[in-house]
Amino acid sequence: MNRLIVLTAALLVAMNTFAQKRIVSLNGAVTEIVVALGFEKNIVGVDVTSTYPASMQEVAKVGHNRNISAEPVLALNPDLILGTDNFLQPAVIAQLKNVGVKTQIFKQDFSIEGTKQLITEVAAALQVPAKGTALIKQLEKEQAGLQIKKTNQKVLFIYARGAGTMLVAGMGTPTEKMIMLAGAQNAASGFSDFKPLTPEALVAANPDIILMFDDGLKSMGGIDGLLKVQGVQQTNAGKGKKVVVMDGALLTGFGPRVIGAVKELAGKLNS
Repeated sequence: MNRLIVLTAALLVAMNTFAQKRIVSLNGAVTEIVVALGFEKNIVGVDVTSTYPASMQEVAKVGHNRNISAEPVLALNPDLILGTDNFLQPAVIAQLKNVGVKTQIFKQDFSIEGTKQLITEVAAALQVPAKGTALIKQLEKEQAGLQIKKTNQKVLFIYARGAGTMLVAGMGTPTEKMIMLAGAQNAASGFSDFKPLTPEALVAANPDIILMFDDGLKSMGGIDGLLKVQGVQQTNAGKGKKVVVMDGALLTGFGPRVIGAVKELAGKLNS
């Protein structure tokens, strides 16, 4: 009995110690998972892609995960740093690890199965595997009710920050993966990642629908501003003013809300 009491007390101390840890998350999907697992109050810093839930707006920002440096992260005195290897620079990851702060860097596969794996790994890092299992079961329940009708619609995702910065999503990008999960196909082909939008490429792709982040379309001055971009009005999407917008973190995050994102996109593409 005494041994059981000692073990129980030691476990409670360990759990309490971890509950007081200061966490910095450098990926929006990871942040959503950390919150879903019950550690929202432990998060003391996030990257700018961590926009959900709304409470993350009040948390210190350490920059965009594509160009984060170690100094602002370490300035928050974290006990645990979480991120993914698809955006963080290897030199920054090495620097974070070399100072002795526990740093967990995960591989992120942009798929529903990849989201499940990420949940499992984050839950393990936070020492709550059972909570991770429960979250995955909830996701699988949502997935079981997902009914997507495949179409021949060609969708072109345009990343915009005003007319001066417009990029098209190619093969292997999170947006292409989401477009395919929603039953449609990427209008862009023949290249990976992103490349600058050109009128010639736009006309050649001839999308039926243009997909954008809501703040991206806003930066263009709305649909009217987008239609002024050379080549847009020559496409099926431009002629029909068929433009779909979604929240960026939801569309490309592949976090716990991934099934909801697929359903929302599919609904908008087919409305």
